[in-house]
Amino acid sequence: MAKPPLSMKPTGWFQVAWSDEIAVGDVHVMKYFDQEMVAWRAESGQLTVMNAYCEHLGAHLGYGGTVIGEVLQCPFHGWQWSHQGRNVCIPYEDRPNRGRRITTYPVVERNESVYIWHDIAGRAPYFEAPDVFADFGDGSAATDYYPQQRLFRQALEMHPQYVLENGVDFAHFKYVHKTPIVPVFTRHDFAAPVSFVDFTITFEGDDGQRIEDVNSGVEAINGGLGIAVTKSWGMIDNRTISAITPVDEFTSDVRFMVYIGRPQGDSATRDPERAAAKAAEFGDEVIRQFSQDIHIWAHQRYSDPPALANSEYQGFTAIRNWAKQFYPDGRGGSAAELAGRT
Repeated sequence: MAKPPLSMKPTGWFQVAWSDEIAVGDVHVMKYFDQEMVAWRAESGQLTVMNAYCEHLGAHLGYGGTVIGEVLQCPFHGWQWSHQGRNVCIPYEDRPNRGRRITTYPVVERNESVYIWHDIAGRAPYFEAPDVFADFGDGSAATDYYPQQRLFRQALEMHPQYVLENGVDFAHFKYVHKTPIVPVFTRHDFAAPVSFVDFTITFEGDDGQRIEDVNSGVEAINGGLGIAVTKSWGMIDNRTISAITPVDEFTSDVRFMVYIGRPQGDSATRDPERAAAKAAEFGDEVIRQFSQDIHIWAHQRYSDPPALANSEYQGFTAIRNWAKQFYPDGRGGSAAELAGRT
């Protein structure tokens, strides 16, 4: 795949792990944004994500590094680093090295996920990572749903913006997901870093029905380019989270999560095992449909400018203009590419 003409180092919240992958005392190795990183959990439960190399002589803290209480100890010479990336102990010296610091990342744990804030300019977070329950304002919680079902695909040649653009692409539903009719969008709100897209859709019936008679749909919240959460209504109750995180200049990791609502009523009470099995089957189907999109994205070439149909122009123009704010040059390219244009 040709490298997309979009920076692979956008600003925003991005998922780098699931919370249950990093127990107390664990040191988790990963690479994102072309940077080797480690995530480690202190005795108190606090999670830290930082660059991976010790500032002393460059040992990788993920290979033999040890969590001791509230610090991470380097395997090479025992230097200890705090959750702020500061050296707090050199075991064979009277004082630490206060002049060096390992880069750390703002981190939040939400919906069983670990999100870091990435910004090459070093700015503090200026919007919140979305919550698949709280942000829809309907009083729902994880306890109302069966356990999270997951998909994880690594190092795919795709860009996070492909996934976000899918959210305004009404025409693909009929051809990729075989919906009987083309959905209709009822909300495009791209006024802030967190955007909102709602649409009416059905996966049942035939192409003879009218969209006006459809009583089901999806509400989506996009927290920058890295995280999108959805709520379905008028159909089987489900919530989804899609999280696309750049690994390097060519590839991204894809995580997708789905929650299926616990049914209410006598049938669920009488046969809870059957109800849970049916929920798992539906969750698998939601994941299968997302996998259909992944198959397209992983072989897609970014078209700029795209040859849009008249009915597509408004949605795609809005989301592409919105996306520009998350790039280093404010236009979608990298700083180096911008220099080459001038």
